[in-house]
Amino acid sequence: MTTENVDPLAGVRAPGDPPCDVYLTGTVFLDIIFTGLDSAPVRGTESWARGMGSSPGGVANMATALARLGLRTSLAAAFGDDHYGEYCWETLERGEGIDLSRSRTVPGWHSPVTVSLAYDGERTMISHGHEAPVSAASPEPPRARSCVASLSPGQPQEWIGAAARAGSLVLADTGWDDTGRWDLAALPDLEHCAAFLPNATEAMRYTRADSPRAAAHALTRTVPLAVVTMGADGAYAVDGGTGETAEVPAIVVEALDTTGAGDVFVAGFLTGTLAGWPLADRLALAGLTAALSVQEFGGSLSAPGWGEIAAWWQRVRQLTPESGPLGQALERYAFLRDVLPEDPRPWPRRRAVPTLGFRTPT
Repeated sequence: MTTENVDPLAGVRAPGDPPCDVYLTGTVFLDIIFTGLDSAPVRGTESWARGMGSSPGGVANMATALARLGLRTSLAAAFGDDHYGEYCWETLERGEGIDLSRSRTVPGWHSPVTVSLAYDGERTMISHGHEAPVSAASPEPPRARSCVASLSPGQPQEWIGAAARAGSLVLADTGWDDTGRWDLAALPDLEHCAAFLPNATEAMRYTRADSPRAAAHALTRTVPLAVVTMGADGAYAVDGGTGETAEVPAIVVEALDTTGAGDVFVAGFLTGTLAGWPLADRLALAGLTAALSVQEFGGSLSAPGWGEIAAWWQRVRQLTPESGPLGQALERYAFLRDVLPEDPRPWPRRRAVPTLGFRTPT
């Protein structure tokens, strides 16, 4: 076995299983990322970036993160019939192996675009786009082990309930509530979700709790499993059914670009969930993959695969003493021994090309 063909679900696959492991739908953006900025742009001046890349973004961040972790991923999305849309389709389908059979190209519709500026470990984004004239989401989603949904206040999505009734495990995250009401009742699809993964600010605003941990406990009155991400403080999870809790500290890294880190976290957590891992191990994998992702630029470009995870595991075992606090922290990731091959290639290069592409020599 090599890092290129690690199947985290090998131990649970059986005849008659759904054809895909995870289904999701949403908007694909073309992301243009500028890195190496010393500070935020100043009005009336020109800023030069030391690095730049382009990649599919939006829901493509999540889809790529899932596919790179070995999950059979199906994405329903609308793609523009411009060069941007063609590039995104090609990158996701051929470069990442994502099933786009439920996606469609929309004639005359241009691809949404986001420009992301990364500096000081933060990001500022400028986006432009128009709503697709047709919806890619089907009220009858495919048969899948799981689905990932992004919830927006006051915008129920018919396919989520259909997926849950068909037996899919539904995980959901959310974004900023522009209405300012922060009312869980405005997220009716939570009743179909097995887990909810907001960040600390979102969780505390929705529950009116005074800490992320208290917010996680409060959320289990609405959803069976609550996972609250706390940035540099790691993540905290509560299983409302069993009362089990788990907390994993963040891995300290030098962040280049945080774009897509939340998507990578969800992808790691879902992978461990489908594999049947303990709650703490699922949190640990999610935190590790998110930490690896922020060391590269771009949302989908930065998503790590098992090659990056194996290389990290090999490296830290070589550099970390077995005794003492660091050794105890390393033991938190000992479950990786049962997943990863013994001979990973050191720090494999990313599969996607961080540009719209070069002309083929003739």
